[in-house]
Amino acid sequence: MELPLFPLNTLLLPGGHLRLKVFEPRYLDLVSACLRGGDPFGICLIKSGSEVGEAAEPEQVGTLAHIRKADMHEPGVFDIDVEGGDRFRIQSTRVGPNRLLIGEVELWPAESNAPVPEHCAACLRLLRRMAEELPELELRPVRDEVAWVGHRLVELLPFEMAVRQAMLELDDPVRRLEIIVEFVRDHGWQDDK
Repeated sequence: MELPLFPLNTLLLPGGHLRLKVFEPRYLDLVSACLRGGDPFGICLIKSGSEVGEAAEPEQVGTLAHIRKADMHEPGVFDIDVEGGDRFRIQSTRVGPNRLLIGEVELWPAESNAPVPEHCAACLRLLRRMAEELPELELRPVRDEVAWVGHRLVELLPFEMAVRQAMLELDDPVRRLEIIVEFVRDHGWQDDK
């Protein structure tokens, strides 16, 4: 399928939320078209280039962005909230009108919503603790789902952006949690069961 792409210096994970201020003409057109049709667009981490100006080269794996809220508080600037949907892999790209990057993409199947396995339960406890202590993160209700828990912790823990991209690309949600367990233990987090 063809998908308009919005390369950024951050990434969106499935089930995650991102607030964007949109002001470039190409992205104003993209948001307007998506709002009219109810269609998603793709968010990808920038591999090379910049967010503004010429079309940047994106990483090959990104996430569908569904617009949940859009406001125009000042002329020519959209404030939008998006939610992450399925992941996709870019097969090819072309530059469309207004320097908008268009990708031919393959959607990946949704990840497992199985419960967090016992050997990774520390991840679920950590996320519940974060939700309790930091209500502004809006994590409630914390879902006991292996992929959802992993994606939320990838967003919240201090991973380098390249590591976050690698975690997005990982096909095994249990392995993602195992890596997170190793990370928090290596950084001195004590799991108080």
